[in-house]
Amino acid sequence: MCGIVGYVGKKNAQKILMASLRRLEYRGYDSAGICLTNNELEIYKTKGKIADLAKISKPSAKTVGIGHTRWATHGVPSNINSHPHLDCQSEIALVHNGIIENFSSLKGYLEKKGHRFVSDTDTEVLAHLVEEFYHGNLESAVREALKKVVGTYGICLVHRQEPGKIIAARKGSPLVLGLGENEYFLASDTSALLAYTKKVIYLNDEEIVTVTGDGYEISNIQNGQNLEKEVKKIEWSLGEIEKSGFDHFMLKEIFEQPEAVTKALSGRISNDKIVFGGLNIEAKVLRNLERVIIVACGTSWHAGLVGEYVIEELTRIPVEVEYASEFRYRDPILDGKTLVIAISQSGETADTLAGLKEAKEKGAYTLGIINVVGSTIAREVNGGIYTHAGPEIGVASTKAFTTQLAVLIMLAVYFASLKNLPAKQTTQIIKELSLIPKKMQKILDRADDIKKTALKYAKYDNCLYLGRDLNYPIALEGALKLKEISYVHAEGYPTAEMKHGPIALIDDDCPSIFIALADDLYEKVISNMKEIKARKGRILVIATEGNEEIKNIADDVIYIPQTLPILAGLLSALPMQLIAYYIGVSRGCDVDQPRNLAKSVTVE
Repeated sequence: MCGIVGYVGKKNAQKILMASLRRLEYRGYDSAGICLTNNELEIYKTKGKIADLAKISKPSAKTVGIGHTRWATHGVPSNINSHPHLDCQSEIALVHNGIIENFSSLKGYLEKKGHRFVSDTDTEVLAHLVEEFYHGNLESAVREALKKVVGTYGICLVHRQEPGKIIAARKGSPLVLGLGENEYFLASDTSALLAYTKKVIYLNDEEIVTVTGDGYEISNIQNGQNLEKEVKKIEWSLGEIEKSGFDHFMLKEIFEQPEAVTKALSGRISNDKIVFGGLNIEAKVLRNLERVIIVACGTSWHAGLVGEYVIEELTRIPVEVEYASEFRYRDPILDGKTLVIAISQSGETADTLAGLKEAKEKGAYTLGIINVVGSTIAREVNGGIYTHAGPEIGVASTKAFTTQLAVLIMLAVYFASLKNLPAKQTTQIIKELSLIPKKMQKILDRADDIKKTALKYAKYDNCLYLGRDLNYPIALEGALKLKEISYVHAEGYPTAEMKHGPIALIDDDCPSIFIALADDLYEKVISNMKEIKARKGRILVIATEGNEEIKNIADDVIYIPQTLPILAGLLSALPMQLIAYYIGVSRGCDVDQPRNLAKSVTVE
């Protein structure tokens, strides 16, 4: 959830750290800080964003340093609770992403040893624990300290008495080492490194790295065994993490969806068949599956719900969609005829990763649908499918969601082909799927009209989102987007459930947003809309092009192109995203960095 950076080299560390932190600010933005060091520790930290940190930082020529942008867990956002944290002697500085679960008992132990604490954070305990074990060798002290820790961490440390050196380690929180020309970078996300290098090494859990100007050494924390790690290449470009003339990353990423979905489909459609590389699960295993479980959080969970409908419809394989945070603790029943699909944009979502490990331990096959190459989930699963959405900087997920939908639909068709789905039906789905990017663009070309409609609803503080069948998960996602971006209270429901409670909310101040497309349940949705109108509720409808009669019921209509019902979510998601975006902006909200949220949720 927090952003970590580090630099060792001959260039100005302050400039590199500050620029890198700006690229990581979407991971946390309630406070920030840096520590610059050669023979002394020079620390600047403050509550607020990177811009606030820049205001208090004095120019420095030091060439080694670490930095941090925070999403608060233990302790309110404040100057004192900001990272880096120090030991008693102010010789060790540490930045941390994760949660030290046993910090309370460690703190009590250290206080008895004479240590005094100034913050409310769990991180400060770790700085003092390293101090307790320090006897002239920082790496050794970090090893001993981490053996006492229960929880997750991605950390970077420096010591005043060991200038020119950074120690970093990870367990459960991502950490990447970037390799430059006689310089080295550390970060919790590759986006921080793109301006300086594309050569990276991904650290695994319980690995520690010592970085100096002369090189680096990676080893196992527990046994000290030296490790040879493969150098990977970052495929993303620097331009992909810039706004490119858009007012916000969110708007840019909404408009990138035709291209993103095109990339998700690319190379996977061949001769009217779906082809996946990297599944690493034999076809006969997939053919004999008796159950599929999808684990995910937030927006990815909504994508999973769409996957449930599509996989069950095409294959008749039972599918369950679980919140990863619940799945990991309920002792699920799993076996070798179960496939667990983990969906995560970042590939680092803590709950999803934990659920994945639970599945592996119980003998289930595992498959990942992820966006970030080299992420932890990508390395943990039996097989994986990358969405190829490109970097997503806006905290509210947009193009990651639609590419997840595209992959899940292709996966359903692939499973169905193994079970001898009629070729005619397969061909129809694949043909229509290939047309989706152009139809997406058609919706985006009408963004100005969607904006005018959305602004009519910007004054409301409550809203219902309603859809049936495959449109129900899209309604949930639409409600989530509005909550995230504009802080409007919004709820998503199956349309028929509306009269079992939520209809009590309908009045002049609670509009309803329906998805009413040309499908088998259209007439039933119209009946539910009439129930709203009978109570004088305002209605905005996402409808299929050519449907003029719906204007007789709805107050406002946004049209999307005709497609197969099984693919409609790929189109109806776009106006939902634009509605949330335009309402959020009109209400003065920071749509790229909404309050209390962070992009990559690497803590429970």
